[in-house]
Amino acid sequence: ITGYKLFHHQHPFEMKYNKARLPELQVAYETWGKLNETKSNAVMIQAGLSASSHAKSHRENLRPGWWEKFVGPGCAVDTDEFFVICPNNLGSCYGTTGPSSVNPLTGKQYATTFPLTSIDDMVQANFLLLDELGIDKLHACVGSSLGGMLSLMAAAEFPERVGRIISISSCAQSHPSSIAMRYLQRKTIMSDPNWNKGHYYDGPYPKMGMKLAREIATMTYRSGPEWDQRFSRERIDPGGPNTLCPTFTIESYLEYQGESFSTKYDPNSLLYISKAMDLFDMGEGYSSLQEGLSRVKCPVMVIGVQTDILFPIWQQRTLAELLQKSGNLGVTFYELNSLYGHDTFLLDINGVGAAVKGYLEIGRQFYQHP
Repeated sequence: ITGYKLFHHQHPFEMKYNKARLPELQVAYETWGKLNETKSNAVMIQAGLSASSHAKSHRENLRPGWWEKFVGPGCAVDTDEFFVICPNNLGSCYGTTGPSSVNPLTGKQYATTFPLTSIDDMVQANFLLLDELGIDKLHACVGSSLGGMLSLMAAAEFPERVGRIISISSCAQSHPSSIAMRYLQRKTIMSDPNWNKGHYYDGPYPKMGMKLAREIATMTYRSGPEWDQRFSRERIDPGGPNTLCPTFTIESYLEYQGESFSTKYDPNSLLYISKAMDLFDMGEGYSSLQEGLSRVKCPVMVIGVQTDILFPIWQQRTLAELLQKSGNLGVTFYELNSLYGHDTFLLDINGVGAAVKGYLEIGRQFYQHP
């Protein structure tokens, strides 16, 4: 991962849980487009669990980004219209301070001495970046999955600094099924002998745990109808003998996904960020989830996918309903019948892309073009 900029916050950073603090903070980020004179055309893209700040290719890094076809001139997030910012999340391993970063107080990597991280902490770090960039108010926050959680929390914590949000395939609080799936992923990593309680940076890498974690995750990212259409009961070797080894093409696909991802992301980052997702609850500290959501005053577009098993469609319906009941008159709910499950936000340019583009550009008359 190259080509990102670094914001260095040279002051202690207070964390939400356990009265913890980081001695300093770095936030990796990338930008596209041009900030206008009034600094009113900024759009922040909030990344998912394992995503970097590289949402879109650019001169400093020509590799396609994780949202490559959604960001750019004339695209869903139009860089001819908007100044687009994508930060790497706190706790990650792609430039922003996380478990693999060196603790300046010890000269060693944090590993599992890194403080427990929350969605609130990630949002606070991102808004320190906006302060550094001189941006008082975002035109919009856009995010999918974890990014949707971050967008929602940003609007709640900084209501005067967020013009509108788009939450895609996300929720108002994590529910037991998604918590269980992420727990199993963490358990496979922590059960790998090479994990060594998180202190593996100078020793053997917990590849098998990471590989199995990704295979479990892949099952939640796509849908049963897609599996049936794409793989059905197709065999790897139709004429071969039956053994305990993989027999079906779906098994080899999961094997490939696990193997290809296993060394791309830091296992400790997966532990910390997935736990932050489990703990996410917009009602925390309030008498009800609805009261917690009443902090979101700006217009909101909620997008859900009928085949999503990680963040089921009822969660987006509930989010939209509770926002409306809390008094928000600017709620739009958009339901997609896509084959691709949770990963629809990465693949459906026509459905997701058109919705995002239309909603972002509704408010164009409110700012001066670059």
